[in-house]
Amino acid sequence: MALRTGHVGVNVTDLDRSRAFYQEVFGLELLGQSTADGRRFAFLGNPDVASDDFLDKLAITLWEQSTGEFATATPGLHHLAFHVGSVAEVERVRDRVRDLGATLLYGGEIVPHSAEFESGGFFFLDPDGIRLEICAPAGVARERAVAGAAPSCGFFA
Repeated sequence: MALRTGHVGVNVTDLDRSRAFYQEVFGLELLGQSTADGRRFAFLGNPDVASDDFLDKLAITLWEQSTGEFATATPGLHHLAFHVGSVAEVERVRDRVRDLGATLLYGGEIVPHSAEFESGGFFFLDPDGIRLEICAPAGVARERAVAGAAPSCGFFA
């Protein structure tokens, strides 16, 4: 059986704010939503997927059913990573994220995944404090590793 990631479901505190953030940062389109009280959600999809199949396009589902902020010290999601093709693309997304006023981790620096790899990216928080990453497969200087041989995305300061 060949598995591939389908979509990611994210609990949010404010659907409108999170939908705007994810659409602006990732360029996702609204595929469907519910605005019914107590049942608010949004399906966001990748407009670059040529398939007519809804599930092929679906990338993130936002569910408005949370309070507070993302808990980094409890079991569960650690972070979400999204891949782009080059460091130049990482830089373009980082500029958009910075313009939106999001919290940038590691000062917004593009860091390698470890001292062993040239892949890497930058890390930031969504409006509810969920850690996100935009990374490229190559082109990041290894000597800028923030955690030595350990993954920079694994142990946030």
